[in-house]
Amino acid sequence: MSIMPDRWIREMAVNHQMIDPFEDRQRREGMISYGVSSYGYDARVSREFRIFTNIDTAIVDPKNFSDKSFVERDTDVCIIPPNSFALASTVEYFRIPRDVMVICLGKSTYARCGIIVNVTPLEPEWEGHVTLEFSNTTPLPAKIYANEGACQFLFLKADEPCEVSYADRAGKYMGQRGVTLPRL
Repeated sequence: MSIMPDRWIREMAVNHQMIDPFEDRQRREGMISYGVSSYGYDARVSREFRIFTNIDTAIVDPKNFSDKSFVERDTDVCIIPPNSFALASTVEYFRIPRDVMVICLGKSTYARCGIIVNVTPLEPEWEGHVTLEFSNTTPLPAKIYANEGACQFLFLKADEPCEVSYADRAGKYMGQRGVTLPRL
C-alpha cells in the first residue's frame, strides 16, 4: 500500500471526478489553506453547521439520535461553545476508487488552537460529502471558518482491489449530501 502524490490526486480528480470541486494547488491567501498538497488534499468546511447544545436536556444516543441535541446554523463563521462539539461537512464531494482507502487528519492551525477535527476513514467505493466532527477542547469559545481548510485527506492505494467495497455492502452513508446525522 502506498500513499499517493499530488500528480495522482490531480489526475484522479480531473479525469475521474474523485474530488468535486477540486483545487489543483494550495490556496492560502489570508485563510486556512485548502487544495492539493504534496501527498494529500486539504478539504474545506461548508457553511452548514450543527452545534451541540443542552437546551432541551437531550441525551446523545447513537442508536436513537434526536435532532433536539443541536442547533443548526448556516454561516461563514461558526462559534463552538467551550468544551463542546459541532458537525459540518466538506464543500467537496468525494468518489473513492475501489483500490483506495482514505485517512483524514485535522489541520495543524486548528489543532494548535485546541480544535480537533475527526473523520472516520473513507472506504473503497464510498462517495459523498464528508461529515466533519469538530471538538472544541478549550474552556473558550472557538471559531470555525466556512469555505476554508479544515482537514487533510491522505489517499492510500492498495496493491490490489478489495473483494467487497463500501458500495457492494450498500453502506448506510453512501451518497450523503451535507451534514449527515448518525444512522443505525
